[in-house]
Amino acid sequence: MSIFTKFPYIVIEGPIGCGKTTLAKMLAEKFSVDYLSEKTETNPFLPRFYQDAQRYALPTQLFFLFQRANQIKDLSQRDMFAKPIVADFFLEKDPIFARLNLDDEEYALYHQIYQHLYFKATKPNLVIYLQTPIDGLMERIEARKVSYEQDIPREYIERLANAYSEFFHAYDESPVLIVNNEKLNILKNESALDLLINRMLQIKGQREFFNPNFD
Repeated sequence: MSIFTKFPYIVIEGPIGCGKTTLAKMLAEKFSVDYLSEKTETNPFLPRFYQDAQRYALPTQLFFLFQRANQIKDLSQRDMFAKPIVADFFLEKDPIFARLNLDDEEYALYHQIYQHLYFKATKPNLVIYLQTPIDGLMERIEARKVSYEQDIPREYIERLANAYSEFFHAYDESPVLIVNNEKLNILKNESALDLLINRMLQIKGQREFFNPNFD
């Protein structure tokens, strides 16, 4: 049985550098399903945000909010017989970054817009949360050599990772598989992807954990 027979709409989530986009693309290719990407590279404010966060946090966040809301709205209007889909984001995570990056007045404005835009979006059948140690995130950010990411402070990544952990500790809208991503390198280890897929097929509860060990 395909994981997309069991879970037609799968979301891969986690902080910058966790490998969510890589995993989503590989699953889409392996199972010939549609792939929905948040396309961070299209946000014109993002490089400037990493140079001057205080000045560009709000336009960066609002651009992402409108972009993600439009994508999710399009997804909600898909034909029920359309191909399964895997995405590397979902709208519910947007406030994680907003609360982290905006001051109180900016966040109040953002929250008003978020509430106005928020609609009954299609809930994922499964969310994969890639939980990665800070050292691993920093190494992967450096390795992928996106110029404007190279100066991201470690302290920011720590705060972001903690915010994600807190979010998924409380999230209960969809089943969640929390994956310890420290040793799960699907690019270097051919068996890693199959191991993860097999674990996904075994999911029965609302929140489960996967701690693969390749030693």
